[in-house]
Amino acid sequence: MEPGPPGSSGPAEPGPCLNGQRGADHAASASLQSAARTEPGGHSLAVAAVLPAGGCGERMGVPTPKQFCPILERPLISYTLQALERVYWIKDIVVAVTGENMEVMKSIIQKYQHKRISLVEAGVTRHRSIFSGLKALAEDQLNSKLSKPEVVIIHDAVRPFVEEDVLLKVVTAAKEHGAAGAIRPLVSTVISPSADGCLDHSLERARHRASEMPQAFLFDVIYEAYQQCTDYDLEFGTECLQLALKYCRTKAKLVEGSPDLWKVTYKRDLYAAESIIKEIISQEICVVMDSKEDNKHVGHLLEEVLKSELNHVKVTSEALCLAGRHLQQIILDQCYNFVCVNVMTSDFQETQKLLSMLEESNLSILYPVVVVSVHFLDFKLVPPSQKMENLMQIKDFSKKVKERNILLYGLLISYPQDEQKLQESLRQGAIIIASLVKERNSGLIGQLLIA
Repeated sequence: MEPGPPGSSGPAEPGPCLNGQRGADHAASASLQSAARTEPGGHSLAVAAVLPAGGCGERMGVPTPKQFCPILERPLISYTLQALERVYWIKDIVVAVTGENMEVMKSIIQKYQHKRISLVEAGVTRHRSIFSGLKALAEDQLNSKLSKPEVVIIHDAVRPFVEEDVLLKVVTAAKEHGAAGAIRPLVSTVISPSADGCLDHSLERARHRASEMPQAFLFDVIYEAYQQCTDYDLEFGTECLQLALKYCRTKAKLVEGSPDLWKVTYKRDLYAAESIIKEIISQEICVVMDSKEDNKHVGHLLEEVLKSELNHVKVTSEALCLAGRHLQQIILDQCYNFVCVNVMTSDFQETQKLLSMLEESNLSILYPVVVVSVHFLDFKLVPPSQKMENLMQIKDFSKKVKERNILLYGLLISYPQDEQKLQESLRQGAIIIASLVKERNSGLIGQLLIA
């Protein structure tokens, strides 16, 4: 068994939950933690998780195993680990990976600063990989840094959108019933073909459910089931709940899951997952401007237009002062989109200050951060060629910060104009900003867009 890197430093929170609920819901999270970790008698409930991640991803149709396929340049399994490690009542997370991918997995843990992760070598099948994870958690393993949990969660490495409330429900049900699993209504009717390829019969869809993940078990129940099960089960079986029923006579409690529990199986699912993640991290924009700017000035006008045009996005504003305390708090709260307003100047001093703060914060470890450097310029004062030459410095800045996963774009708005033209330019600028935030197109970084 390979333990994860102990004591690695990183941000206080690993980033926004993929269901859109962020660190602000501390009260709800604390309630969940208390419910999951404390039994009626006041004793702590030890919970661990096992992730089988030894698959080769044949149905994905790509050479890279699907759990390591990149989404926004970050491996899929990292998102799943993030979802689990945010649930801090889960004490240990054991990942089963093949020997050839062990070093890859170690580098992922280190790069994205995952915590409480231990690695074991996967088996040749899903059940054998899960069994390897359970063995690592058992008390009879010598030199193990893990401790035997009372309840163990089994989850797929390629289901990144699992929510804490679903995990809590299956853990609570497993504590009471011995086993529990998430289910969803069937989308399609299941039919059984005959030997000659014709329809034999169909199942009544309303009476059946699709088995999903996560599942949870009293550790002694599922470990005993795996110790007793046949080689045939280990080779060809996939359903853990069935093993608990077959070998331990433990009937699983079925818990209704959310639509977000779907599994990344095919190549198209990667695009769907990327779209969901982009949607979630684009829900907040912070407009940063000089602290001396008047409330009626163009920076605040742009903020108002953004609020009007992007009514589904939270838009806030902060002054970029030397202390930057309020802005630092916004960064700590994991806002991943910034608009830096530069009025009547073609240099990047304000933008550079913001970029320095973002680089120091390590905010961009898990998700790409978008920074749009907006410049309002009066072309009557200085020749356009000189202005544009100065602004083209953005290419140099963008190359540097891209290494830190910060995507820097430029936006030029001509000013002053009459009020009607200015409003139209601001509206066009808001549309461009919304597109940059939503798409996070690396091919456009360093370019100067004009509204």
